Amino acid sequence: MSAPGKALIDTAVNEVASVLLGKEPQVRLALCCLLADGHLLIEDLPGMGKTTLSHALAQVLGLSYKRVQFTSDLLPADILGLSIYHREDNSFRFHPGPVFTQVLLADEINRSTPRTQSALLEAMAERQVTLEGETRELPEPFFVIATQNPLEQSGTYPLPESQLDRFLMRIELGYPAPGAEREMLRSMGQSLKQMSLRRCIDEAQLKQIRQAVDGVHASDSLLDYIQRIAGRSRQGGEFAVGLSPRGVLALLKSAKTWALMDDRDHVLPDDVQAVLPAVTAHRLQPGGSFSGDGLALVALLHREVDVV
Repeated sequence: MSAPGKALIDTAVNEVASVLLGKEPQVRLALCCLLADGHLLIEDLPGMGKTTLSHALAQVLGLSYKRVQFTSDLLPADILGLSIYHREDNSFRFHPGPVFTQVLLADEINRSTPRTQSALLEAMAERQVTLEGETRELPEPFFVIATQNPLEQSGTYPLPESQLDRFLMRIELGYPAPGAEREMLRSMGQSLKQMSLRRCIDEAQLKQIRQAVDGVHASDSLLDYIQRIAGRSRQGGEFAVGLSPRGVLALLKSAKTWALMDDRDHVLPDDVQAVLPAVTAHRLQPGGSFSGDGLALVALLHREVDVV
């Protein structure tokens, strides 16, 4: 990618980071996920800026944006849409649901029932929705940002493995650093409505950047490194479930996108390591001989898999 491309991406990251203070690494990962044509899961406590991040990304990229608050009584039709009878011409007309947008925020997705959660499966995987025997294409790009609260909170339903695997990345925002929090207090938590975020990347530029990802070169030695990571996750008692082929492809695609964002036409091991936690932690499950979580398993892979 040419230098102006990197400049566009850096400008977009800085613009979003101006309202999500102290979270530039997470903003960069979220943008990487979008450019890699994936979907993003954000797991954190309420009030950490999950909604702010999703809305700001849509603004700086000039994409249409809708938000759905997931609750226990939410139905699939509330997301996908439904046909309504019109008496004046004795016909049914389809009224599209909020899924027909470019950036969809599925807020607190694990507060809805598994039936409603699964309504997003086809949309996320196929970029289309089939209702009443008719298939309807979704806008391009189509990017789902789902948020969820920690499972120990009451009234939550854990996402099934098949749904988790549809998310290219999972990130956490966490508490702000003291300096960022002080700056937020000085601005009195100025909202997006009060702050005008400028569009940094237009639709044609976004399409060009996303298409350029496939042209990023991954050497045989780099592919060997990724395969060693996958192989280590599939052996030993530490892992109950290792990386699937889909997970391995997600790791490569994300690493290529990360390299592109750094203005390189080839992937380095550093790129793989930069995206490894976000891409793999939610796909890895600890076995009986391991007491840590997914991030601890990622740290094990970092430590035990040689780069060369």
